[in-house]
Amino acid sequence: MPLSLHSAFFICNKEMIPLRKYILKRLLISVVTIWLIVTACFFLLRLLPGNPFASTTLMTQDTLDRMMAYYGLDRPLWEQYVTYLKNLLHGDFGYSLKYAGRSVNYVIATTFPISAQLGLQALTFGIPMGLLLGIIAAKRRGHASDRAINVFIIVCTAVPTFIIAALLQYLLSVKLGLLPVAQWKSFKHTILPTLCLSLGTVSGYARSMRTLMLEVDRQDYLKTAKAKGLGNVRIVVFHQIRNAIIPMITGIGTEIAGMLMGSYVIEKIFSIPGMGAYFVTSIQGLDYTMVMGLVIFQAVIVVAANFIVDLLYGVVDPRIRVA
Repeated sequence: MPLSLHSAFFICNKEMIPLRKYILKRLLISVVTIWLIVTACFFLLRLLPGNPFASTTLMTQDTLDRMMAYYGLDRPLWEQYVTYLKNLLHGDFGYSLKYAGRSVNYVIATTFPISAQLGLQALTFGIPMGLLLGIIAAKRRGHASDRAINVFIIVCTAVPTFIIAALLQYLLSVKLGLLPVAQWKSFKHTILPTLCLSLGTVSGYARSMRTLMLEVDRQDYLKTAKAKGLGNVRIVVFHQIRNAIIPMITGIGTEIAGMLMGSYVIEKIFSIPGMGAYFVTSIQGLDYTMVMGLVIFQAVIVVAANFIVDLLYGVVDPRIRVA
């Protein structure tokens, strides 16, 4: 008995070693990726012409020099880079160069929950709806429902988001009075921007799911399941949908991360106080610290989401750990 327990422990430990190596490898890749993003963003921003205070026409040269010295922008570039990395390791993104006395950490803490709520609501509605429409289109291929869904996908893909948002505001808010036009005060105010933001997700997942469902339908194992006399519902749910949805997992991490950061267009149209407006205005005003903080924050979310997806793949399919 002790021998069998020892053997079982040895086998389990032997199987866990590749998994640990896989996790450490992916973790190292994630850390290096974030460092490369920080480095590239830092130096690329400094290559842009002008400075954060150039738009202030009333500022004298002496005042400009003092402002540059106050924020450390007069120091050598390598020294600024090292200082920024040290602060970053302590979780300090610094203070905005445009919004006096406002730290980047404060901006992220106050705006990210709003953008995240909007993004999560859009994903919660968009992904299931897109998968459902893709399944219906694939199972009703060539019928009126399939053509209608394809038209919907084309419209959502071709027409810009701001046009769709304006049309929905006019129809649902101005003409019918069903929903508020803008603002972010209650759940009712979130319905219309959530719907507009989710349309791209719905159309994208519907198109992908339809294609993958039709591709799986031609596989031999599905023909075998039909030959065995399995019910149509069981074949669709446990064979067709299950195998068609696997390739779509890779894009979910990036999709979630992108949605959590919000959308500048949607936030602008519906007057939502999210991160999108800060991101655009900080780029236009060369607000180095704000741009860096928002980019790094988004990069960490994207890398973390992809890291989790990679781990799930490694657990589900051990063959991936060899790669």
